[in-house]
Amino acid sequence: MIHVKSSLLFSGLLLFTASAWSQQYQQTNGGIRATIHSVNIEVRFFNADIVRVLKYPVGVTDEKKSLSVIKTPVSTPLTVHQNGNILSVSSASLQTRINLQTGQISFYNNAAVALLEENSLQFTPAKDGADSTYSVNQSFLLKEEEAIYGLGQHQKGLMDQRNQKLELKQGNMQIAVPFFQSVKGYGLFWDNYSTTIFNDTLNIASFESIIGNCADYYFINGGNADKVIAQMRWLTGEAPMYARWLFGYTQSRERYKSQYELMDVVKKYRALKVPLDGIVQDWQYWGVHDNEWNAMEFGNPAFPDPKAMIDSVHQANAHIVISIWPSFGNKTKIYQELKEQHMLYDFTTWPPVQEVQVYDAFNPTARDLYWKYLNKNIFSLGMDGWWMDATEPDQIVPKPGDDENLTYLGTFRKVRNAFPLMTTGGVYEHQRRINTDKRVFILTRSAFAGQQRNAATNWSGDIVSGWDVFNKQISGGLNLSLSGIPYWNTDIGGFFSWRNYPKGVKDAAFQELYVRWLQFAAFTPMFRSHGTDTPREIYQFGEKGYWAYDAIVKFIQLRYRLLPYNYSNAWEVTSKSGTLMRALVMDFAADKKAREINNEYLFGKNILVAPVTDSLYTGRINGETVTDFSKTKTHTVYLPEGSDWFDFWTGEKTRGGQDIEKEVPVDIMPLYVKAGSILPMGPFQQYTGEKDASNLELRVYEGANGTFTLYEDENDNYNYERNIYSTITMKWNDKTKTLTIEDRKGSYPGMLLHRTFNIILVKKNHGTGIETVEKADKVIKYAGKKTAIQF
Repeated sequence: MIHVKSSLLFSGLLLFTASAWSQQYQQTNGGIRATIHSVNIEVRFFNADIVRVLKYPVGVTDEKKSLSVIKTPVSTPLTVHQNGNILSVSSASLQTRINLQTGQISFYNNAAVALLEENSLQFTPAKDGADSTYSVNQSFLLKEEEAIYGLGQHQKGLMDQRNQKLELKQGNMQIAVPFFQSVKGYGLFWDNYSTTIFNDTLNIASFESIIGNCADYYFINGGNADKVIAQMRWLTGEAPMYARWLFGYTQSRERYKSQYELMDVVKKYRALKVPLDGIVQDWQYWGVHDNEWNAMEFGNPAFPDPKAMIDSVHQANAHIVISIWPSFGNKTKIYQELKEQHMLYDFTTWPPVQEVQVYDAFNPTARDLYWKYLNKNIFSLGMDGWWMDATEPDQIVPKPGDDENLTYLGTFRKVRNAFPLMTTGGVYEHQRRINTDKRVFILTRSAFAGQQRNAATNWSGDIVSGWDVFNKQISGGLNLSLSGIPYWNTDIGGFFSWRNYPKGVKDAAFQELYVRWLQFAAFTPMFRSHGTDTPREIYQFGEKGYWAYDAIVKFIQLRYRLLPYNYSNAWEVTSKSGTLMRALVMDFAADKKAREINNEYLFGKNILVAPVTDSLYTGRINGETVTDFSKTKTHTVYLPEGSDWFDFWTGEKTRGGQDIEKEVPVDIMPLYVKAGSILPMGPFQQYTGEKDASNLELRVYEGANGTFTLYEDENDNYNYERNIYSTITMKWNDKTKTLTIEDRKGSYPGMLLHRTFNIILVKKNHGTGIETVEKADKVIKYAGKKTAIQF
């Protein structure tokens, strides 16, 4: 085992090796400060469960202000005790031990159980432009069977991130978040914005950043995954609520070539009576030439009256989102204004031409200009949301010196990973200042720690259509959620279809992939179809009666039936730092098999989702697609130990802790509901708000006690921040077979004062699937006062 020792300069490398030790330290408000040989060490409790550790060489001035962390330390009672060369600084729930001989720090919970121990620290002299600095490497000792999760979103198809080497550098299809959490119930956030290598080998895990005057990290004691995430959100910001319509279905394409084409899509969905809430306009609405790129105004003659386009979408009870970029063509007004103030980077991004350059999102004045054009030319027309594409931004044709472009905060090399945090933050903060009636929504490709506070949803990038790629999205999204960032989705069917499916939507093999992908997407935080090469609107898949069309309609309708469940869970995200897409380890950490499963998860705390990620009914013979529905195939599902599970489609009850074979016709994806669940089901509707929730179905799954809180508000605006909303808590007592609906708490304008709850005690072939139950087992007329009903 390598131990952290005192500091020496050796062959240009500042590292810790054996030497004498000093007992001198200074107690500060909230922690201690010590100099152990050539390194300053600061330990500061932010609260009883979060400790910041800062280490930097003597002679280096610590002027760092975190871009991610927005909390300041709260007053925390601490005890300090020294035993020989071990100095302990303890809160009520966390103990930090500093070895005054070596500088090594270790962390224990209040039961004196070891959680994490530092291994070694290295500072290597480096140059950052004209400045002298260091690269920094901090390593930690992990237990052999200790599973860890997070680190952003990657495309390796793995849940457990042990024994991995990952380059944490923002890029298309890779999201870099230098944060992991352990199955032991702690988290670690490495607060550095330069390219960082995470490496775990031989039970030693390390973060190595190419630029770092200091080693700066936060240790989070939670006890379980939910509490670790809650502490991370406390530290870096809570996720605000989205408007209710964003939990419906959104249609997109690369790209609608005119405002009439976009308007026609909405009209067709309404004519078909297929639910739709959002439509997305991708690029080139500004014009078709690269020098007009991202002008932040409508300049394309095919969009002659954008206000009329937006109004028509709203008149159809839908909403519109538009694509914007961090780069600008040199014939645009915003480019000229940014260039005059030296707020553009000189490197080649997308599109890969010299006429297009990226703005300095780290500069507050540049962020002001960005919003000025966005507000004047687009938001003022009534736009509902922003698709902030390419927020890495990728250097498409890299050349020497690109990383030395100066930002407001230093070289691009030094801060590049935080670019998406800063650019989404600029839009969020500016829109919040001028409008409180419309909740901010941002869809974006990259993220950094803290980005959840900017109302930003991530998607997994420009992925290729294929079953193996589809499978890898599941673990990618789950690990991003475990990194503390709760909102995520993918391009249904994959962005690029031509490589594997040159006939696109006309190919039954692509149709099968798309259907299975859409089933999965119905159980992601945002339900959005998008891609290039072939269109994705439902009517491109045939008509009613055709298997692909019918399967798509079925899951879009299911998404709308589950709106009360999803919106209430979104409130859990905002109010209690909850997580929508839940890796099995979050709720079944004691089940060792569940820790590594990469193709299942819980959506909310009640519904287990097992996407079908294999082609079962199509194949190719001599290059031509053939279909065979003659035999119903099966899919293996693992039901976690510690609960009984109900098949959502059949009502059959199965004990957990085992694999089962579930029959999966093309219109069925395995869904299982945890015993003890109370599942609210809303009405069939064409858009959110078409029908009120005066008649809700409550499905009760017996076998354990359960609680569910129904959240409702005005569906948009920020009045919920002023406690203008209502909650109704429902409790199932399994022993007495009693459902209790508590007093309604809170109120809001337009709130339902009287409603009906149709109670269904789920059993085999009763209370199953997407259809409403014709005859409820019990009916409760509810007027806001506590009531109970026994079965």
